[in-house]
Amino acid sequence: MREVQASDAKAHLAELLTAVERGETIVITRHGRRIARLAPEAGLEQAEIDRAIDDLARFRERSKKAPLQDLLGARHHGHKY
Repeated sequence: MREVQASDAKAHLAELLTAVERGETIVITRHGRRIARLAPEAGLEQAEIDRAIDDLARFRERSKKAPLQDLLGARHHGHKY
């Protein structure tokens, strides 16, 4: 958990919010005293994970199964040796 002075938080709010979106919790201090906490929304991350899993499951249902040789051949596609 990172602590940030209130004046720095004011100057860098956009960057702090980006860090919070990535899951970090930020404590804001004034004169060495903790006064606020920026934390990720509790259920937001899990909702995004659930949505991604559902999207992958739907994609898998729509996709044809590729032969093993096609998969093995595609792993080096675009590589320059």
